[in-house]
This record gives sequence, structure tokens and C-alpha cells, in this order.
Amino acid sequence: MNRFIYTLLLRLVSPFLLGWMYVRARKSGGRWQVFSPLRFGYYGKTARPKQAGLIMVHAVSLGEMRAAQPLVQALLSEGHTILLTHLTYTGYAEGQRAFNAAIANGQLIQQWLPYDFPGAAKRFYAFYQPQLVVVIEREVWPNLLYQAIRADIPVFLVSARFSARSLRKSLRMGALMRNAYARFAAIYAQTFQDAQRLERAGAKGVRVSGNFKFDVQLATDQVERGKQFADRLGRKIVVIASTREGEDQMFIDAMRRYIRREHQMDLDARERTLFYLIPRHPQRFESAAILLEAEGWNVVRRSQLVQSGDCTSRSLACCKEADVLLGDSLGEMPWYYAQAQVAIIGGSFAPLGGQNFIEACALGVPVIVGPHTRNFEQAVDDALKEGAALRVQNAEIALKTAMQLLEDSTQRQRMADAGLHWVQKHAGSVERVMAGIHEILKQQHVRQNRLDK
Repeated sequence: MNRFIYTLLLRLVSPFLLGWMYVRARKSGGRWQVFSPLRFGYYGKTARPKQAGLIMVHAVSLGEMRAAQPLVQALLSEGHTILLTHLTYTGYAEGQRAFNAAIANGQLIQQWLPYDFPGAAKRFYAFYQPQLVVVIEREVWPNLLYQAIRADIPVFLVSARFSARSLRKSLRMGALMRNAYARFAAIYAQTFQDAQRLERAGAKGVRVSGNFKFDVQLATDQVERGKQFADRLGRKIVVIASTREGEDQMFIDAMRRYIRREHQMDLDARERTLFYLIPRHPQRFESAAILLEAEGWNVVRRSQLVQSGDCTSRSLACCKEADVLLGDSLGEMPWYYAQAQVAIIGGSFAPLGGQNFIEACALGVPVIVGPHTRNFEQAVDDALKEGAALRVQNAEIALKTAMQLLEDSTQRQRMADAGLHWVQKHAGSVERVMAGIHEILKQQHVRQNRLDK
């Protein structure tokens, strides 16, 4: 397939794709602006940025936005002005939350990435005129990439992950994706295996820099508030984080046995386990609440605690007798992990590729993952070898293993120390990418000086 055929097919199916996005937006809430002119590269009376030399960072959704944070912060610290783009509302909302001060002072501009039509991409670059585009992890759109190159804008793909499945899909697209990967000015892969697969897909001179998620600076205020809340509550806490479609019911079925047993034993509240169930996407908060409440358990929602305030007597009283806390909030994983004695990572118990577990390790929390971890293949293998994580086959065994760890403080401490050491050992990816950015910006500066002469 070539780019002309791709664009023709995209135009033909776009009514269905936009309809699907609209339905998804209605279900999940938030201002997606699916049919906004901004999504098509029309900016009307939007003020053109006064700053020259914008650096554009594209973080498609929530996970990529979290991964992008240390890079964006490093660029802001050097005084660069950032154009931060997204495709989904969850990514946009996380960007607002993480960089509200930079947005307020004008050093960071947020915008929707336009759809991958040639005209939309051309108008977008003509309006914002970034000097460099940095794409986080794997978001490769042929027309947006092509129009950037036509506008003489170098494009980096950083913290890139590329699974065997992604390679197969890319090879099926033929010349379209092969040409796209060949156009990047630089690609920084998470692992050697990612680099090999990217080069097979058509990329050239791929460098291995590591995973940005090892460099994420966790919000210290959330960590401190979480630790304080757990200390005052004084209960055993197992966090089941980032569950995806179908996994909520798996873990509810697994929790049933332990919740029933602890109630039958008539244990004091401080001796009972409090389970945190945290769905990955906000559109599933309500469905998870319905499933939990159908069990007849004492369920508390994080949103209730937010209204009452952390560590208030009312919040502590809500959780004193609770069986499950439903994590119906965004951008608060450090708060949850700061309280956990054990963390079970969702997305890995259904064939969905797994979710980020590095934040938990960075806080010294023992981690349990399921069998499906292709999105973090190398990281999981390394964490297992280091002793920072355990792999089990299903949700029932995961809960059983977590309950065993609660009773074994020695093994918990051993895993906690291993996790902290493992994260520290793999830090530095952002620094390596920043060196490449400095190199390309220096080349641009030299070239501009020659033209001025």
C-alpha cells in the first residue's frame, strides 16, 4: 500500500471512524471535540503562538502522556516552549493536570493532534511552525509525518516500543509504513529487541535509550498524602491497578473468597484486608461500581474521599469498615501505590498486553503481573529476574499470592528493595534523548546562521 491509497481509504472510512470516536467520547465523558475544526487543522481566530521555535511533543493518550512527563519537564526546565498534542481526552486531561502552571504562564500550549489527512496536517504545521516534533512511544501517522518532512521539520520517535505483533501489522502495510519509519530523523527504542523490530519495519539507525517510564518523577504531594492516609488507617491494603475490559469481574470473583472468610472470622477492621480496584479508563468506573455493589460489600469510592479531604476523620471513617475502595479518579496512581503493601497490575490478566508497573516498583511496592505483558515485555522479564515482580497465570492465583505476601514481611521487603534498585539502574532514558535533541537543535542553529549570512 502507498500513501495515496492509504489516504483514499482513510477518507472513505472516516465517517465510521469519527462516529466511533463520537460514541466513545459520549460514553467516557470529557470534551473530546471530535468534530471540532481544530481536529481538521482549522484554527480560525486562535491566536498564533508568539514564541518562535516551538518543540512539539505528541502524547496520544493517558499512558503516553505519563511517559512523556519527564521529557516535557526537562524541555521546560531548559526554557523551551512546548506544543503538547493529544488524540484522546484522557491524555489531554492528564497534560492539563501535570502542566497547569506551564500552561498558565504560556510556556506550554495544548492542542488536539489533527486527523491524518494531508490538508489537516499541512495546515497544522503551517500554523504552529514547530522546529522539532517528538512522538512518544509508537504513534506513527503517515500523512502527519510526511507533511512534517515537507515542511523541513525533523521528527523524533522516542521511548519507542515495537512488539512482534506491531511488526507483523507494519509489514502487512508494505511500503506505506516502511517509508514512514524511514523518514524519522532519529528513533530511540526502549530495548534492543524493539530496535531490531523497528529496523526490520524500515527504520534506520535506531538507538536504544531505554524507557521513559523509569524517569517519571512521582508527584511527591500525592505520595506523602497516600502514606499519611495509610498510616492513619492502619489496614492491610492490596492495590489492583489499571484493570481493563473483563478483568474487574475476574478480580471481584477472586476477592469474594477472602472478603467472605475475613467477615466469617469476625476480624477487627484493622485486621481485615482492604482491596483497591482501579479501572484503567474512566468510562468503566460506573460499570465497576455496579459489579462491586452487586456483591453487597461495603464499597467506598475515591471521589467520595476527595470531597471529604484526605486524612479527615470523615474519610478515615468511610474506609475503616470498607471492603473495597473503587479508584474512580485519574492521575492519582502515586496516591494509590503509596498505600499498597502489594500491587497487582491489570491489563495482563486478559490478552491486552499489560499496563505500566514501574511506578509501583519506584515506590518499593512488590508487584504481581499476569501472563499477558507484551506491552512491557522486556521490562517484565527484567523485573522478574531482579526479584521485583512475580508472574502468575490468573486473577485467583494473583489474589492468593498477594495474601501470602501480606503475611511474609521478609519477602515483601526483599521485593521492595529489588524494585527500587531495578528502577534506579534503568533511569537515564530522558537524558539520552535530550542529548539527541540538543544535537539536532544545534544543527538547525548552525544552518540558520549560514542562511542569515
